[in-house]
Amino acid sequence: MGRRAKLFVVFALAGACTFAATSYATNHAAPPANSVKFRGATPGSGKGLKIGYISLGEQVPFVVLVSNSIKKQAKIAGAQLVFCDSALDAAKALDCVKTFKTQGVQGYLNFDLYANASANICKAGPQVPVISIDIHQKPCEVAFMGANNAYAGYIAGRSLGTYVKKKLNCKYDAFVWLHSSAAGVVDDLRLGGQQKGFESVCGKAHDVRKVDDADRIDKARTKFADVLTALPGRHAIMVVSINDDGIEGALAAAKVAGRMKDLYVSGTGVDPSSWCLMKNNEQWAGDVAFFPERYGEIGVPYLIDAIKHKKVPKLLYVPHVVINHVNLQKYYTPKNC
Repeated sequence: MGRRAKLFVVFALAGACTFAATSYATNHAAPPANSVKFRGATPGSGKGLKIGYISLGEQVPFVVLVSNSIKKQAKIAGAQLVFCDSALDAAKALDCVKTFKTQGVQGYLNFDLYANASANICKAGPQVPVISIDIHQKPCEVAFMGANNAYAGYIAGRSLGTYVKKKLNCKYDAFVWLHSSAAGVVDDLRLGGQQKGFESVCGKAHDVRKVDDADRIDKARTKFADVLTALPGRHAIMVVSINDDGIEGALAAAKVAGRMKDLYVSGTGVDPSSWCLMKNNEQWAGDVAFFPERYGEIGVPYLIDAIKHKKVPKLLYVPHVVINHVNLQKYYTPKNC
């Protein structure tokens, strides 16, 4: 997901799904959650095993949280972890698996950015169980682990709709997407999901505006200022975003214009940069946690299971939770707010 996932959110799952955005216009049924529980590694379960992990890129804060979680769980399991940072480079990911093969890695977690490089990476690496993280790595993956974008978007949008129904009886002036067409299917799933969730409460969205390339705070701030200019005197503007950066930028623009109260918003990611804004603004009515800091609690134990020839689900979606000002502090600790 937000600033922690600046590059991740644009590319993650880009080649992974084939969900049509148009389906959201007519079908309001909630997508299946299909999540697994955070289970954590059993102490000693990986003793004598050598497992690998390809990091998407340690320059991305979101990825650092994932990496730290995997390192922690590998240590609990007692497995030897061979860590390799692909640094957002497919060629480096290829070098990683070659190293894994040389070092006798018995299974690995692959958080590589480029799904279109996965066939070559699979071929070059050891022929062992592979669990992909957030981007499919076919043909060698035995399981996919990460975000369920359709479901996450839906529950974020539904939370926004529920709030707006209570406060405004679903009467509003515009419904704005802050998205990134470069994200491809991620846009369709996450933003389409938010609109679908909202519509499940408030009916078909109207006056829909789609603002592209608005998934960074600075860009969203500039572009949403134009949206506000185009909507003078409108005091109920719904805003959904592919991440929290977009929402933060929109709120910054609204603050400058003296129109913070005109925005009712939902995002995804629950980034630390959003915590104070969310805590102090009940109109940030929906957001969904992705819990990168807990990815290792799924990835490591299931990889160990796969190495030991135990059955592993094909989809290992993380449990997504709706977060807003009501329950934020149950999960996170905002400081200096």
